[in-house]
Amino acid sequence: MTISERSILITGCSSGIGYYCAHALRDRGWRVFASCRAQSDCDRLIAEGFDSPRIDYSDADSIETGLNAVLHATNGTLGALFNNGAYACPGAIEDIPTGALREIFETNVFGWHELTRRVIPVMRAQGHGRIVQNSSVLGYAPYQWRGAYSTTKYALEGLSRTMQLELANTGIKVVMIQPGPIDTKIRENSIPHFERWIDWENSARVDDYRRLLGRLYEPGPKDRYELGPDAVCDVLIKALEHRNPRPSYQVTTPAKLMRWIARLLPERVILSILARG
Repeated sequence: MTISERSILITGCSSGIGYYCAHALRDRGWRVFASCRAQSDCDRLIAEGFDSPRIDYSDADSIETGLNAVLHATNGTLGALFNNGAYACPGAIEDIPTGALREIFETNVFGWHELTRRVIPVMRAQGHGRIVQNSSVLGYAPYQWRGAYSTTKYALEGLSRTMQLELANTGIKVVMIQPGPIDTKIRENSIPHFERWIDWENSARVDDYRRLLGRLYEPGPKDRYELGPDAVCDVLIKALEHRNPRPSYQVTTPAKLMRWIARLLPERVILSILARG
């Protein structure tokens, strides 16, 4: 790759997967633009030596100005985009207000779409590029209490699969990463959204919520299959640097297992298995 090809914009770099990948790719010689939603996090990354434009997926103006800052620094080129920033709003589907669903779609789907649409013409003009979408096992295997997040990931999978078809002959490759349990702050960061939107005390499932609250506020032992952000980064490197990357990569045993279950077992059996969770 040339210098211009080894440039990447990563969103959601304040912690977790984005933060780890920003450091790892910089160490591999990539020019990393590590964006965050909050300016204070951008300032922290700038102090660590990164270019860190502020991009908030729910703020269209920040998407435009953030990407423009990147393109100004690269003379109008961009080798790769890693869409990564997202959040969760735990709760039963019947208790999730429509406003909560609209709001999470603004960040987890519409913002990704807006940024990606702006990046595609840049990559098309230069004749190459990689768009890597950090999806989830919950984009093809639903799970109770995670309906809002899972719904956005199902939508993301549809967008990404369609882009894979439509961009097939452009030199732009679209790759999905589908992690299972990863050690990040997504649970902790979901608490304000839960408290804002879910009226659990007046829910028909109030007793179930009391059990859920224990896991939400006081998590127990680490999931036996949970991996660190490095596991996602290892796959991201393949998605970026392999000449012909796979359309999707599953990360963690549960993600790989659920992919095979979805292919091999009858739908009724799959629902029965997932309902036990």
